[in-house]
Amino acid sequence: MHKFTLPRLVISAQKGGAGKTLFALGLVAALKKKGHWVIPFKKGPDYIDAGWLSLAAGHPCYNLDPFFMSQETILSSFLGHASPEGISVIEGNRGLLDGVDSQGSCSTAQLARVLKAPVILVLDSTKVTRSLAAFVKGCQVIEKDLFFGGVILNQIVRLRHEKIITESIEKYTDLKVLGILPRLKNFSFPMRHLGLLPWQEHGEGEEVVEKLARVVEENVDLDAVERLAHEAVPLSGAPLRWPAVQPVVKIGVLRDEAFQFYYPENLMALESLGAELVYIDALRERTLPSGLHALYIGGGFPETQGEALADNLSLRQELREALEEGLPAYAECGGLMYLGRRIFWRGKSFDMVGVLPIDFAVHERPQGHGYVQATVIKPNPFYPVGTKLKGHEFHYSCPVNVKENAISLVLKLEKGHGFAQKLDGVVYRNIFGAYTHVHVLGQPLWAKALVEAAFKRKEGFKEDLREVVWRPESLMLGYCQTKI
Repeated sequence: MHKFTLPRLVISAQKGGAGKTLFALGLVAALKKKGHWVIPFKKGPDYIDAGWLSLAAGHPCYNLDPFFMSQETILSSFLGHASPEGISVIEGNRGLLDGVDSQGSCSTAQLARVLKAPVILVLDSTKVTRSLAAFVKGCQVIEKDLFFGGVILNQIVRLRHEKIITESIEKYTDLKVLGILPRLKNFSFPMRHLGLLPWQEHGEGEEVVEKLARVVEENVDLDAVERLAHEAVPLSGAPLRWPAVQPVVKIGVLRDEAFQFYYPENLMALESLGAELVYIDALRERTLPSGLHALYIGGGFPETQGEALADNLSLRQELREALEEGLPAYAECGGLMYLGRRIFWRGKSFDMVGVLPIDFAVHERPQGHGYVQATVIKPNPFYPVGTKLKGHEFHYSCPVNVKENAISLVLKLEKGHGFAQKLDGVVYRNIFGAYTHVHVLGQPLWAKALVEAAFKRKEGFKEDLREVVWRPESLMLGYCQTKI
């Protein structure tokens, strides 16, 4: 087993909303400006923060999640994307110690332990001084085997405020304060649904990232941060590799301001199994690309783009006709909403594709939020009955005016809310739509099923896609070599 020297850092905090995303974005952008190759990662099932990190780095951001993935898979995925020539920046979620139980399972601390990465703590310093030293010391006591590398103080107002906290932390712990984030005036980071506004909708995303880079450059010891990243110990393991194959089917992927939520690995897996991905702008393209064998419609906020989606009548009609004729489609959350009849939001109604006999009402509070554990209980185009799924959901919409005898709900949820009554997974013809999002490294069958459905759709296909193989030593995706 090989050893890899990979500069890396985990950015965490004492709680959600403490400023770790602002610091992570500023740090990534500042390191990039210095000429570093920065590879961003996001802990947890997050698309929006990951999108901003990708924008800041000019490089795809990859998700690492102990709930979806085994420790072996996390390590192999990280080794497959990180580089000794670059600096990997891994942004945590919530507080460092916060997981799914009192033991901190699936926490950022657990991820940092798997990756043996130095941890920088971002601390919200609002209305607090010496007490922050107790928090830092407590983290060191509870997580004795973590490599704590330093502290960033956020929301600093005055020099005296900074001085008291810095002296307290450096007196009671062995950690250094590496810098601060001052309370930013005339700076507003638009928020929506418990998090940041997606950069695709912001309009000035690059300007925001540049401003955060300047804040970090002016207030953080970047040289010390770089040294810390290079102090990370070597990692042993087998990198995950994605084989390059000749594409033999075409899968349409809706990707625009309305549909943004795609894990890079999900798209890479489809390509590694023989799919050519054809990206479709549902807001502007008036017709479907020719020769599609399946569709993948990810999540997003179709309600915010409802008028543009509704106005694109020709594309909606083509989609409905193709889906009624049996075109396979896998739709997640926002994609599920788009395939319904209408979306109701803030007193307005927007017509959607209409292939599913369901309307969707968007509320001001979450209707489902968190991890999902589900079992497939009925036949469907993608998963065998009995298949176990781990995923996540985050939706403010709920189904209304459902024509129940026209659809089938095929997922029974042990954890999560889903469509209704602990059920999810709407099936109609060759459509599978769910509020549940899946990651291919947690459910490799997902990619195989979608590509296989595309193969079966393609005229003249005679054989089944062979099994996806996840070898423990390489976690390499198998792929179809059938000649068509």
